[in-house]
Amino acid sequence: MAATYAGTSSSMAAATSGLLPRVHANHSSRFIALPYLPPRTSTSSLKIFSNNLSESRRFSSLQVKASSTDETSVDSSELLSDLKEKWDNVENKSTVLIYGGGAVVAVWLSSILVGAINSVPLLPKLMELVGLGYTGWFVYRYLLFKTSRKELAEDIESLKKKIAGTE
Repeated sequence: MAATYAGTSSSMAAATSGLLPRVHANHSSRFIALPYLPPRTSTSSLKIFSNNLSESRRFSSLQVKASSTDETSVDSSELLSDLKEKWDNVENKSTVLIYGGGAVVAVWLSSILVGAINSVPLLPKLMELVGLGYTGWFVYRYLLFKTSRKELAEDIESLKKKIAGTE
C-alpha cells in the first residue's frame, strides 16, 4: 500500500514538474510552489447580454402599433397655456414654491437615507422582509375579503374628500 502511494505521488510529481516553477534547493522539499493563476473573468455580463439578446429575438416578430381614430396627441402650446392659466389662478404662489421645494428636498434626503441603509450589510434584507410582511398584512386586511375591500374604498373616498376640502 505504501509502495503504491509513493509510486503514485512520484508519478504525479513527474507529470506536474513541467507545469510548476522550479523550487530552489535551499527550500524545504515538502512544499511545492503553485503556479500563478490569472483572475477569473466575470461571465455574468455575458449571461445578461445573451438573455437580453434572446428576449429581443423572441419579441422582434411581435410588433404592436397603437392607433386611434380620436386625436390624442398633446399640443404643447395648449398645454403651456393651460398651465399658465392654472398658475395665474393660484393665490399663494410662494407657498406652492415652498411646498414644491420641500418635496424635492424630501425626495433627495430619502434617496440619501435609502443609500445609507443599503450600504449596511444585513439591513437591506431585513427591510425587504419587513416590506413583504407589511404587504402580506395589507392584502389580508384590506384586499382578501369583499367587506374589507368596501371599507378600504370608503376610507379612500373620505380621504379624497378631506384633501379636496369638500367634507
